Amino acid sequence: MTEESGRRNLRMPNSDEVFAVVTEHLGGNHVQLRCEDGEERLGRIPGRMKYRTWIEQDDIVVAEPWDWQDEKATIEWRYTSQDADQLRREGHID
Repeated sequence: MTEESGRRNLRMPNSDEVFAVVTEHLGGNHVQLRCEDGEERLGRIPGRMKYRTWIEQDDIVVAEPWDWQDEKATIEWRYTSQDADQLRREGHID
């Protein structure tokens, strides 16, 4: 974080990943996602994140759509509310 601006260097999506908003928590390790490419996808929370990172409704995440089933995706990263605000200010998400 830079001292004067308060800006942090955030993880950005790779070429095969997209920003997404969690619209609904479906239970277990599944959530409904609204991705930036306009698609609604079923998101899967991987085991490495399941108990360490709590994902709630309206969270901003990075999701990687599956190659073999485009209507599903794996969640790769969750942004805190402060990080999401920074992404909005910089114009990366709406």
